Parts: sequence; C-alpha cells; structure tokens
Amino acid sequence: MREPGFWHRPPSLASRLLLPIAAIYGNIAATRMQKAGTAVGVPVLCVGNYHMGGAGKTPTTLALVALLRELGETPVVLSRGYGGQLHGPVVVDPSRHSAADVGDEPLMMARRLPVVVARNRTEGAALAASQGATVILMDDGFQNPALIKDAALVVIDSRRGVGNGSVFPAGPLRAPLALQIARTDALVVVGDGTAADVIAAQVAERGAPVLRARLVPEPASVEALRGRRVLAFAGIGDPARFVATLQASGIEVVEQRAYPDHHPFTAEELGGLAAAAKRDGLSLVTTEKDLARIGSAQNALGVDVVPFAVTLAFEDEGKLRLFLLDRLNGARAAKLAKRR
Repeated sequence: MREPGFWHRPPSLASRLLLPIAAIYGNIAATRMQKAGTAVGVPVLCVGNYHMGGAGKTPTTLALVALLRELGETPVVLSRGYGGQLHGPVVVDPSRHSAADVGDEPLMMARRLPVVVARNRTEGAALAASQGATVILMDDGFQNPALIKDAALVVIDSRRGVGNGSVFPAGPLRAPLALQIARTDALVVVGDGTAADVIAAQVAERGAPVLRARLVPEPASVEALRGRRVLAFAGIGDPARFVATLQASGIEVVEQRAYPDHHPFTAEELGGLAAAAKRDGLSLVTTEKDLARIGSAQNALGVDVVPFAVTLAFEDEGKLRLFLLDRLNGARAAKLAKRR
C-alpha cells in the first residue's frame, strides 16, 4: 500500500477522524501481542518494527546473519512471505520460486542463506529447525504472538521515526507504542536523523541497548553506475531514502519514480520505464527487492536494470555481538534447565 501523507505530518483532521477506528485496531493488536507463544527447540530472534512500511528490516536481518555466522551459528530466516501466494511451510528455492510464490524479500534473501516461508509461524519454525538451524531469525513478526521470542530487535528509521505516532489507520503504528516499547529488547536506529531520538531514549531507560547503524552502498553497485545518468525507481516503504542513498554515492539521478511498497510491476509499467530510459539516455536502477519482483521480465525490456545493493553497518558491532551472545546463551541455558 502507499502510505497516506498525513501519517508523517502533525495530527490532522483526517488522522483525528480515524482515531475511533484506530482505538479499536490498537486494542485488538495489543490483546493479540500479549497472548502466550509456542516455544521451539532453538533460539528465536525477531527483527521487526513499530509501524507499517519500510525501516530497514531486511538489511538488518542480513547483517545479523553475517554476524551470527561469525559466531559459529547456522541461522535460518523465517518469513511470512508477504506478497507471495504459497502458504508453506516451504524452503525458498530461487531456481524454482518467484516473488509471486514466496514474496520479494524472501526470494532476495534466499540467494544468500536458507529461508523458510510459512503463514503458520510454528510450522515454519519446525521446518527451519529441520534444516539445521541453530537460531531462527524471524523477518518481521514483532506483533505476532505465535512464537516465544528470545530477543526482539526493532528497526526504526532515524529520519521518519514513527510518523504522527498514531495507530493504524490514523497513523502508521501497528499497535500502541508504549506496549511495543515495553517489548523491545534492542532498538536499531538506521541513519543520522533525529526523529527517533525520543523513542531511543525511552528504550534506553528500560535498559535495552540502542544500536546505531547506517546503510552503506556496496562498492560494486556504485562502480557499476559511475558516470551514468540514471532513472531511479522503487516500490519500497521509503523510496525517497533509496534516491537519497544514490545521490549521496555521487550518482546523478535525473528522474525518479516511486511506487507503493511491494508493488507488482506490470508489463506496461516496465515498458514505460524502459522507453523513458532509452529516450533520455538514462540507465535504469532499482533496489534488489524490486528486481526480485521484476524477475525474468527484465529480459524483454531491451535495457539493463541495475540493482543497487546496500548493507547495514553498525557503529558498535561489539555491542551487538555481546547482546546476541547474551540472548543466545540465556535461551539455551533456560531450555537446558527445563529438560532437567
């Protein structure tokens, strides 16, 4: 969906009119979040956010995978598979699955690590464990009570924060903010903005770590676009951040087009982008997630679509490493004690 503009402005008439519905939605979400979950045989780390739309969950998940592997773990990602038609549980196979099957983010990540898609998180966790997972990384699902989480890491964009701070549909929040903060074990703040500072202070007051991070373009992506004039397009939660990252990397963005998050590109839309690029002598550039959705359709465009890859770099990786070790060791000690 495309986020309404009033979600990211001070309380407006539109937002106030929706508050009664938001109160009902918030109560339902809060009740659901407090339900008891199912314990699984391996530690579960959840990467989520407070609100709808993008904040950097996927780069955070991939960064955690790399760090967990350094710690000797075998992580498997568990995803609901938003935008895909398969209910699962299924292990994502990029050679036979498409984004229409399993969702764009799982397909993109499955090229780098094992990913399980399942609408039923308990069944998905069982399949992930059967694949040899020593730790399960839930991509999203912070508000989902199905599994007991050994740690919940919430990702927030430092520039956008939580918008107007209201619950859906009056604002972008998925549940009342106070409840979500109370269930946050670590907060990942992406970028150098200040919109998340108040929330970061509240999380820190609870004794939970606040981890600062930034998106870093992969050198190969920057080199592939060096000296080119580009038409940038993206159907993600925050297309403006994508364009800003391109520009900060010295890439000349001549034209930009934004689409709703997880947008399913039509042949007509892709043809229009290709025609505009050819007409103005531009290179098409998009995100890895968007390219996963486009898939083989790019072969018929007559122009290359360059994926612009980014990774998440933490300011204090040692702090994150200690947090992960503490949570993993604690989870395993607790499970061992229950067996005795």
